[in-house]
Amino acid sequence: MSETVIKVSNLSKKYRIGEMHGDLLSEKIGNAFRRMFNRRIGRSNSTIPQPVGSAISQFNNSTEEFYALKDVSFEVEQGEVLGIIGRNGAGKSTLLKILSRITSPTEGKVEILGRVGSLLEVGTGFHPELTGRENIFLNGAILGMSKAEIKKKFDEIVAFAEVEKFVDTPVKHYSSGMYVRLAFAVAAYLEPEILMVDEVLAVGDLAFQKKCLGKMNEVAQGGRTVLFVSHNMASVKRLCTSVICLDNGGILDSGEPSSVIIRYLQENFITDALVTIPDHLHTVHSPLRIETVEVVNSQGERSDVISLDDDFRIKMTVRADKEIQNVRLGVGLHCEGVRITTFHTPIINFPQSKSGSHFSCSISAHSLLPGFYTVHIGAHSLDDGRALDWVPDAISFRISSISKDGSNNYDEYETGVVRLPVSWEGELL
Repeated sequence: MSETVIKVSNLSKKYRIGEMHGDLLSEKIGNAFRRMFNRRIGRSNSTIPQPVGSAISQFNNSTEEFYALKDVSFEVEQGEVLGIIGRNGAGKSTLLKILSRITSPTEGKVEILGRVGSLLEVGTGFHPELTGRENIFLNGAILGMSKAEIKKKFDEIVAFAEVEKFVDTPVKHYSSGMYVRLAFAVAAYLEPEILMVDEVLAVGDLAFQKKCLGKMNEVAQGGRTVLFVSHNMASVKRLCTSVICLDNGGILDSGEPSSVIIRYLQENFITDALVTIPDHLHTVHSPLRIETVEVVNSQGERSDVISLDDDFRIKMTVRADKEIQNVRLGVGLHCEGVRITTFHTPIINFPQSKSGSHFSCSISAHSLLPGFYTVHIGAHSLDDGRALDWVPDAISFRISSISKDGSNNYDEYETGVVRLPVSWEGELL
């Protein structure tokens, strides 16, 4: 029978809105300077925006209280790979900080059996003035390892992080990619019994992310325990043996990965058949703007639910404030955080137009399996390759398992995301 290595009982974490968390030395120093500043300008409550983390918004009234976590209880067994999912602000990072003893709970109890290695944000536990080599030995000592144990793993850590040329350079000069590669390698290779990894893997490139996921799987196969926070549902489903979903500081659901992920998507999947894209969603600013995007079914009706055997169109309005030539529009189709395909228009020469130009692409739902899909849209110049507009998660829709005639002919043995045209031949002997 597996041994319980993490037991969380009625855990809560309360913050005072408008103030820093105050658990870390840097936060306490920041709060002290902030109070001095407010007294000098004759103000008792700070109205300066505070970087208080994903779970706290910017408020002026510092007398209010906010629960980032409220009455959370669960257990993790040895060798389990636990995925922790939820929207931004749900309490995921706060939970891992408490489990890593970076911050303390307001209420409740945490029992951990084993040595913990954690990677919660870029450079966690690194001293910027020390070299990569010195930080490896420092982190190993913090984990309770002997110098001989650290030396044994040193070459593997440096090779995995790909920082051989810079291992004797102070890490303050590292790029964010180098920082996170080394931080992950230290956390994974110094053999903690429990490895905790937050969404920091998003900092690395795709090859590095793949390598990290492979290493976490190797850690789990070796009987160690992994806690993995991610927004990439495909990675969570592939790597984790169980999942808990946090919502507003509490546990919305827990259990087998597929069922928990489906409920999370159903609860948080906001669909709208027509979206007017607000300014803050445009990640690139240029004279060309994608203004609206909509999904319509084969009947020409706007719909965020498409039948399994229907055709649908993604339509968009694009405005050019001046004449722009040699442009291509692109549409990326994603399912559960994984890009399925990208398709582009032919070359377009945009005239200056206040009313905007209209474009659409037709897609057959026959090629897609039931599920939740998001659309990323963009435009780029063929002259210099630069992006003219880019809107991730511009619109969402769902492919239903129900056909247009109301029947349900979906074969549950069809798994994955897409259908390919396949013909079978065979001979019984």
